[in-house]
Amino acid sequence: MSQPVSVEIHENIAIIAIANPPVNALSHAVRAGLEAAFAEFASRLDLAAVVIYGTDRTFIAGADIREFGKPVQEPLLPDLINRIESCHLPVIAALHGTALGGGLEVAMGAHYRVAVQSARFGLPEVTLGILPGAGGTQRLPRLAGVDFALEAITSGRQIGAQEALKVGLIDRISTTEDVRAAGIAFAKDLLAEGKGPRRTRDLVVDPVAPEVFEAAKAKMAKKARGQLAPQNCIKAVEGAATLPFAQGLAQERALFQELMESDQRAALIHAFFAERQVAKVPEINGVTPRATDKIGVIGGGTMGVGIAASGLLAGLDVTLIERDGPAALMSGDRVRKTLKDSVNRGKLSQDSYDEILANRFRASNDYKALVEADVVIEAVFESMEVKKDVFTQLDAVCKPGAILASNTSYLDLNEIAQMTSRPSDVIGLHFFSPAHVMRLLEIVVADQTAPEVTATGFALAKRLNKIAVRAGVCDGFIGNRILSHYRKACDGAVLAGASPFDVDRALVSFGLAMGPFAVSDLAGLDIGWATRKRLAPTRDPREVYAEFADRLCEAGHFGRKTGMGYYVYAEDGTRENAEVLDHVAADRAAKGITAREISEQEIVDRYMAAMVNEAARVVEEGIALRPLDVDVTLLNGYGFPRWRGGPMQYADTVGLDKILRDVKRFAEEDAFLWQPAPLLARLVAEGKTFADLNNA
Repeated sequence: MSQPVSVEIHENIAIIAIANPPVNALSHAVRAGLEAAFAEFASRLDLAAVVIYGTDRTFIAGADIREFGKPVQEPLLPDLINRIESCHLPVIAALHGTALGGGLEVAMGAHYRVAVQSARFGLPEVTLGILPGAGGTQRLPRLAGVDFALEAITSGRQIGAQEALKVGLIDRISTTEDVRAAGIAFAKDLLAEGKGPRRTRDLVVDPVAPEVFEAAKAKMAKKARGQLAPQNCIKAVEGAATLPFAQGLAQERALFQELMESDQRAALIHAFFAERQVAKVPEINGVTPRATDKIGVIGGGTMGVGIAASGLLAGLDVTLIERDGPAALMSGDRVRKTLKDSVNRGKLSQDSYDEILANRFRASNDYKALVEADVVIEAVFESMEVKKDVFTQLDAVCKPGAILASNTSYLDLNEIAQMTSRPSDVIGLHFFSPAHVMRLLEIVVADQTAPEVTATGFALAKRLNKIAVRAGVCDGFIGNRILSHYRKACDGAVLAGASPFDVDRALVSFGLAMGPFAVSDLAGLDIGWATRKRLAPTRDPREVYAEFADRLCEAGHFGRKTGMGYYVYAEDGTRENAEVLDHVAADRAAKGITAREISEQEIVDRYMAAMVNEAARVVEEGIALRPLDVDVTLLNGYGFPRWRGGPMQYADTVGLDKILRDVKRFAEEDAFLWQPAPLLARLVAEGKTFADLNNA
């Protein structure tokens, strides 16, 4: 096996090549190889410069995730970078692909940086609940200034070569894409100019008023409510501006260690790995997917347009079908507008836009336009009769082997599949709105869905840049089934004494971007109302049913779309709708409930206990394969705060025994809603966690 770090001598220049595919991660072997190389250079008198570059497609894309959670072996990355920076020879980092995290910290420890035009840079540690802990918070302000460092480190965003050159992060953009040649050429130019080492640690940070950091902390407290890592990032950058370099490094390390020991870091690491694990589905292991180049979309509403745009942006050929000619024209215009918005935001070039409309998109009212489609996705009104009619027509016109998919949010996919002569080719592809933006895709596997059809769903999700989660068939699948349960718990909190506005405030404080009642307004209260009416015939008489939501709808208040719901939406701003409290009071009176004070903590406890309890049922029934599938679903489709890792990770963090105690506590008030899930009770009895199930 070849060494991940090799050294060659070109004239009087030492060239270090890092080869640790696929992304040249900073494994122990890479760190040890670099340490050995620079230890050797210390005694070499025949060398004039050092060039570091990465082979294959990238420089160093960060830490080695295979080493996460394991004891760190020397050399430690901060020590290695200090050694590189202390080298008596000028050290040039030649950059291509990505220099991320520790990779960018290595590059900043070099004395000079040259990059190819396509290179990208970033310090994304904050997204994992930590901060750049190998000098990144100290060197970036010295190279690019405090303002840039604060924004780049707290956002974790990537930047391109032009921006990096403008702010001073790199010194040159190469005219060649041959990164090795670019590094050698830059080294020769530096030597010709008589330039020696230029250590980043010796650069002076421009003076910054203390108010800059206080403003940054206040802004981040609002933007990233409750999150530790962004605040520690700001403190570390502040140290670069106010402390000598060595002290700044020491403070950075202390802040880094504080985060490493936090629940938030564990939660964000869990989310990171869960999103990689979720696509590992046993039934499709080794199964070859079918083609997904040409897709059809039935329905030109908000969801259908979003799905069509998502396919087009991913390079697919898309045919959109509507009920008649005028509707097809209107839907085609909406797709074009969505794509034009992508052009205006810089996400799509004008040339690509023109190519899509000329060659890869068409809107029609004729199902026969779908004869060559590989996958057809139905996205019509959430009515079983309407969907059955669509699938009957699709079965008649689509080619053998074409996959027929439904975007249903709740309905029985098995019943839909029976409308075709090919139930093994039917699958659910549940997108989330707006479909060209939201990353979650529930892949719903019916009783007769063929494994290669499931595999194709996952392959299509990858092409669309979606995070796919396998789900079984039940009312609402994974996400919406759990949603219906915790929404009932929120309604129960209101009936018990809280207001909908209290609930929203408590859960925003917990970490949600919007409270559940505000979200309902945004989605449209009529959508939930239609679902409740559909399920009314099957409602158990023991259920404590909240009437106040229905009263709002009966009054014609459907949320933002009508200007009024739980909140009033006016030109002068948004305010609470006082009518809601009248509906709530009437509902309590009819049920004989005396309102009591409900604390923020109780609201959170109800919300989380209901979510976790129902999720445990979803896992036990096989609707979700593992607890991590639930976490990925709620994180990417339902606004659950990422820094809490998902509901199952949260439950493990606070303790499953606490969740079970809460369920039993609330059962004293409503025994029907609050029935402990058998899996939850069993795990508590056995002293196990949801993580144990993930690892099984």
